[in-house]
Parts: sequence; C-alpha cells; structure tokens
Amino acid sequence: MRELAEHVEFGRSPDPNDSTQVMHTPAPKHTTCLASGNHPMQVIHSHVNGVVYMDIPQSLLSSPTPLTGLTAEQVSLLRQQYGANELPHAPRRNLARIVVGVLREPMFLLLALAAAVYLVIGGIGEGLVMIGFATLSIMLVVVQERRSENALEALRALAAPMARVMRDGREQRIAARDIVPGDLLLVADGERIGADAMLRSAEMLSVDESLLTGESVPVPKRVSDKLTEISASSKSCEHAFVYASTLVTAGRAIAQVVATAAHTEAGRIGALLASIDTEPTLLQRSLGRLVRLFAIFALILSAGVVLVYGLGRDMWLQGVLSGIALGMSMLPEEFPMILVIFVAMGARRLARVHVLVRRTAVIEVLGACSTLCVDKTGTLTENRMRVSALATDATAMDLRGDETTLSESFANLMHSAAGASSRSSNDPMDTAVHRLADAIRTNTSATTKEAVVEREYGLTPERSAIVCVWRNADGTSSAFAKGAPEAIADLCHLAKPERDKLLSEVERNAARGLRVLALASGIPRTEALPDDPRELGLVLQGLIAFADPLRASAELAIAAAREAGISVAMITGDYPATAMAIAKQAGIDCTTPPVTGTQIDQADETQLRTLVQHTRVFARIRPTQKLRIVEAFKANGEIVAMTGDGVNDAPALKAAHVGLAMGGRGTDVAREAAAVVLMEDDLGHLIAGIKMGRRIFDNLRKASIYIAAIHIPIAGLSLLPLLVGLPPLLLPLHVVLIEMVIDPICAIAFENEPAEAQIMQQPPRAANDPLIGLPQLSLALLQGSVLLAATFGIYVAALSAQIDVASARALAFIALTAGNLTLVRVLGTRGSTLAHLFAPGHSAYWIVTAIASTVAAACIVIPMLERLFQFDRPPLGLALLAIVIGTGAALAFDFAKLMPLVQHALGQRPAPIST
Repeated sequence: MRELAEHVEFGRSPDPNDSTQVMHTPAPKHTTCLASGNHPMQVIHSHVNGVVYMDIPQSLLSSPTPLTGLTAEQVSLLRQQYGANELPHAPRRNLARIVVGVLREPMFLLLALAAAVYLVIGGIGEGLVMIGFATLSIMLVVVQERRSENALEALRALAAPMARVMRDGREQRIAARDIVPGDLLLVADGERIGADAMLRSAEMLSVDESLLTGESVPVPKRVSDKLTEISASSKSCEHAFVYASTLVTAGRAIAQVVATAAHTEAGRIGALLASIDTEPTLLQRSLGRLVRLFAIFALILSAGVVLVYGLGRDMWLQGVLSGIALGMSMLPEEFPMILVIFVAMGARRLARVHVLVRRTAVIEVLGACSTLCVDKTGTLTENRMRVSALATDATAMDLRGDETTLSESFANLMHSAAGASSRSSNDPMDTAVHRLADAIRTNTSATTKEAVVEREYGLTPERSAIVCVWRNADGTSSAFAKGAPEAIADLCHLAKPERDKLLSEVERNAARGLRVLALASGIPRTEALPDDPRELGLVLQGLIAFADPLRASAELAIAAAREAGISVAMITGDYPATAMAIAKQAGIDCTTPPVTGTQIDQADETQLRTLVQHTRVFARIRPTQKLRIVEAFKANGEIVAMTGDGVNDAPALKAAHVGLAMGGRGTDVAREAAAVVLMEDDLGHLIAGIKMGRRIFDNLRKASIYIAAIHIPIAGLSLLPLLVGLPPLLLPLHVVLIEMVIDPICAIAFENEPAEAQIMQQPPRAANDPLIGLPQLSLALLQGSVLLAATFGIYVAALSAQIDVASARALAFIALTAGNLTLVRVLGTRGSTLAHLFAPGHSAYWIVTAIASTVAAACIVIPMLERLFQFDRPPLGLALLAIVIGTGAALAFDFAKLMPLVQHALGQRPAPIST
C-alpha cells in the first residue's frame, strides 16, 4: 500500500503561544496535494478492506491553523472558494413537475375529457371554460405546493445544525453550513460533528460512527503523534480523525477541519440520499388508496350511466356528459391535498409557539399525548445553578450568593469542588462552582494554571461521580472527586455510621429542594494511577448544595397539563427528597412516595407497570431505567411524551411516542433521537404545542367530515335525475365550478379555524381514535343527505310548478351553494353555529364565502355566463327562498349537536379528572 503521510507532530497540550507545535507531512506519493493554500480540498480517498481513508491536504497539515482559529478575512475567502458546508439536496418541485403530477390525477383527466367532448359537439364556450378551469386547477395546486414547501423550507432553516468554532481568538456558535476548511471545531459529548476534521487535542473522546460503519459501538479517538503508512494491517491513523455527521458520545476535543460538504465521508452518502424521493407516509398511502377505490367505483358507475342513457334512451352525448359529471362528483381528491397542507402549515404553526417538528407524522400524535414525562433540571427549573450551602463534618453554612470570603474549612471545600469541575464544561453546576471559587479567591486558580489534568475518571452507569487527578508543578499529584453522595461514600470506603450521618445531612438539604453533591480529595498512594478510583485514597471533605429555582412558567404549565387530562411524571437522577420538593413546588402529584432506580431494577415488567400507574416522581434514575419507565407507561396504553436533553436520554426519547428534546441545552444526540425539539427550554411551550396539536387534528377531522358530506349532494344531484327520469341537473361544468369552491374551503377556511374554546379542558383522545371513522362517516352521511334532500326537493318542486329546467337548475345550484358555505361554519364549532357566527378568528372563512358567493351570483345574473352554464335567472323571491332552504338544511344539524353521540363524533370528550 502506498504511503499516506508521516511525521505529523503537534503538542499534547496545545498552547497558542508555542510556535514549535507545528504539523508537517510530505504529500502522499499517489496523489498531488498542493503545498500552497490554494486547493486544500483536492483530496483522494484510499480504500483498505472496505474502510475509507482520506488523504489529508498538504496545505492544512504543513501550516496548521493557530489555536486562536481563523480570522474573519480568512473565513470569507475560504467560503467564497469552497461554498457552504451542506450536502446536495433534492430540488424543490418546479412548475413542470407539479403540472405533470396534476395531469395524472383522475379529476384532471375527467376535466380534460369533458372539455374535449364540449369542443367536439361544438360547445366552444363550454370547452374553453373547462380548459380555463383546468388551468385554474393547476394554478391552485402550484400555490398550495409552494405554500407547503415554503413552510417546510422555513422549518429546515430552524432545524439547521449548529457548531462551535474558534475564530478571531474566541469561541463562536455558528450554523454548521458556515464551517470552512481550516476551521477549529470545538466538540463535546452530545454534539454532532459538522465536518471531517483532524484532532488537535482530545480528552477521553469517543464517537459514534454508526452512520458510516454501521457499528453502534463508540469509537475511541485520540491525538496522533504521526500518521503512519496505511496497509491492510495498519489502521493506526483512523483514531486521529473525526467525521461529519457522527456523534460525540463522551469527552471533548479540538479538531481542525480538512473536508466539508460533499468532500466529507458522509457527503458522498448524502449525495446519493438526495437523489432518492421520500416515500409517502402511512396516512398518505391509506388516503391515496381510498381515493383510488372511489375512482374505480366512480368509473364503473359513470360507465353505467353512459350505457343507460345510450342504450335505454339513445342519448349517448347526454349520457357521456352525465357520466363525466357523476365521476367528477364522486372523487374525493381533496383528502390527499388537505393532509399535505395541514401537516406542512401545522408544523409551521407549531414553530411559531417554539415547537419544532422534525418528523411531521408526530403532529397527529402530539395532541393525543396522555402522559408527559419531564426532567427536573432545566425543564421544571431554570438550570441556573448557584452554590446555596456548604457543609463539612463540623459545621454547615447557607450562602447568600454574594460572598467574597469564606472560612478556611469552607475555602478548602471549594478548592476540592473546583478541582473536580472542568472550566470548559457547559454543566451549570461546574459554572457555579468556579464562579464562587473565583469570587472568594481560593488558590485553585493559581494551582490549575501550573497543574495539568493527569487523568479523569468520568461518570459511568455504575459510578455517579467524577474524579480528576492533577499533576502539580512540583511533580506531586492531587485527586479531587464530586458526585452523588452514595457514590462518594463508596469511593471513600465510609463505614455505616459515617455513611448514615452523610446521608442524613443530604436529606436535610434535599428536603429544601437543593441539589446536593458530595466532595472528596486525596493524594494518590502510588505513582502509577490505578484503573479503579477507589484505590486513590480519597477522603470525604463535605457537601456542596446548589439552588436551581423553579421556572416561573412551570407551575402554570403543569396545572394546564393536568386540566387537559395529561398526567405529568418527573423522572430525574436527583436525590428523592430534592425531587419531591421540586415536584411539590411545580404542582406534580406527590401523594405517593417517589420510586427510585433501585426499585425499578428490582421490579419485573408486571410490577413496574403497577408502579407507574400510581407514582408520579421517579428519582435516582439511570438512562436504562428511564427507558423501562417509558416502556411501562406505553404498556399501560398511555400515549407518552418525554422530554430530555442528554446523550443518555436518547433511548427513552426514541422509544416515547413523542420524544421532546430541549433545543437550548439539549445535545445533538437528543435532538436526533427526538421527533420534536423545544426551541426554548420552557415547559410552557410544550403545553402550547400540545394545544396546537389538538387544534390541527380537530380541524383536519372537520375538513374530512366536510369533504365526505359535501360529495353526497353533488353525487346525488348528478345521479338522481337520471334514476327518476328528470332532465340532468348538474353538468360537468357545474361540478367543476363547485369543486373550485370546495378546494379553497378545505385548504384555507378549515386550516385557519381557531381552536375550540374548551380544547384544553378535555382529556386527550384515545390512541385508536381514527381521523375519520364510522362515527364521522355516519355524521357526514347525515349532513350530506339532508342537504341533498333539500336541494333536490327544490329542483323537483320547481319542475312540478312548470318552471323551466334552466331556472330550476339555477335554484338548486343556489341552494347547494348556500348549504355548502353554511356547512363549513356548522362544522367549524361544536357549539351553536348562530351563537358563534361572528366570533373572531374566522376572517379566512368570510373571505372565501364572499368570493364563492360572488362567483355563483355572476354565473346566474351575467347573461354570457348564464348561457354558458345553462342557467336562467329565477325570480328574486324564489332565489331568496332557495338560499333560506339551503342554509336551513345545513343549520338543521345544530339540533343534532345536542346529542352526545354527535358531540363525540366531533371530538368532544368528558372533562378529565386531574392526575
């Protein structure tokens, strides 16, 4: 195997002032890498046993970016040269693709057929109008498609990944698309890596590279002193690189970007993915099948109508027109359209209440949430820690938060706390520790400038503690530990009396709602550090307690959830007494004692299902136990939503029906696992999102009932005159005109319907409650039949009164239009229609009604349109009577709303019992 690179050197502890820490390597022999900075992205990939290795650009390695990062000028030049750090994506549907899609729709084919028939028989005007309607249909679809895509494009922008980089000597948070070659990436556990990069420094770094390799085991990474020759048996350089889109599972690092966009390892996979069309969702497929079944049935029935007219009456032309009209009237093509529009616009509406939906299929589930599992820190509390109390074996002290001096014993305690807390950590407790340590001017700051971390024993599932061993300037070592009191007691080998005394003091502080950690320190007994930190000779120093105030909105959000029939459970790794204190402040049910992680481990699946039925506070819970709790809730038939922010929350977030990641403090791993991201770490936004989810589902159901209902009179008015031997009532031109009214009503009026007044004072719907089931279809059948009877009755009565066919047809059309528009308002509310007729929030409906009424009137009173549609202007009195009858037929449904079965079909459920 040809040589890749060799002799790449850089410092173990990089110093921006140390000019000797320079990486250098000759160009690989099998490719030409320019030594200048002009083309650092001309890289070639070598394949060894299926593993892809990237040949590193010579220009980047020979002159590495200083640890102060690139300057703004360098970034600007590099961005111009290499463009944005984003993968190719499928192009938006252009006009041609949309038109082709419309041309394949059965409704359009029938429309084109009707236009062709009119043109053949000499009905030039009718044919041109049909062509005009076809063009209008295409325009409406284009507008709706663009509206949906614009909404989704905006959501993609909100969901764009972020990255931390060093630029101009300071840390900056930027969009990942703005990363350029040579950038210094700062990565930490839970973050997604934004580009392929070479490690400059690393602390206990491991990365999940399953996206590239398919292996889910985290891969340890470390800084390399040299890149050796690659051969089939040598892969020693791979540990020095991190790759775009992989996830950091532990540790921290600084890495220099060597490849961006399509040049990355993931980029080539992404380029293939961009060419793959997204499959429709299950609901889209089921609605598509429904429409196809209706289309087949309509085709068969329409063919029968043509044969009856042709063979029975020798009226083939009239039979064709009637058959086309019947086929068009029976096609509920609006179902797929409203699904796409409601989902896209619903996701946009959720974004307005700071709830970002990553998978749109979850919108339907969000409103059905029955159990909400929340974390304590940062969700119920502000995650704004301050050191509130200190305790040693001899004494305890409460802090105000403005101290500048402490007694020697407490200053030593803070020294231990600072020694066990990383300054570069984003953990708010670490920040609080260093804030107080700096304020009281302990000797910690001076010591850590001269000392270096020799080894860090991180958190493990078995040990909830962190131990840092420092190598001092004089060659000696010091160990500092912090963590859960039980874990520190184990590290210090405390006897039972000492352990009980420690836990008693912990209980006292935890009952005040404080988060308590124990601290220990020691001097390693041997020069070679042991693998087990229990052998370090640690001695208990005392306790440090943190106050994290409850969010102002938390109590209101919990109360709103309980009022909506949503059971709220707290799942936290904190001490049970602390968890109970915060739960009481937030208003979570605390009538039963908390369940601990130990109890979870001891319970089998049946016992755990019983535990979660009654318990609402879970404390000292580990990640695997969170997953078991979520699964137990699901096994009990609950629709579970769960909040989380850390890497360890990802399994439970993915298992929940609705995983909710915190956008502010959440890790990339959590956001990837979750279906929903709360853009602000505020539970109040989640409750607003649940309300919006309920509103979206309600309006989608109302629109579905309307579609099913309105097609009954349209189909009936096309078929009944044939069956009873009357002149045809609805011709293809009339059906198309009505469809032009139905489409915007579905897409605009119902989508803009405000939420029901009591939508958050009723329990969530059942998990198996379909969008449109038998109760909704029965309701639609009832409404449509009443409107059909009224309009057909007007037609028959008019013909019986010797009114000419054109006038009778106009009267029936007026009644149908009035009933159609009124039906929207009747379905828009579960309460009395007249009482809510002019309620605010219905401007979209009134606009659509005004336009539809104007068009219908124009077709009857304008002579040219009157002849085109084969109408004859009826007397004003009869026209007003037709409006009253059509409106009354739709309003008659208000009486049916008094029936509990009808209210249930419309989504009304009994008031919940707060839990």
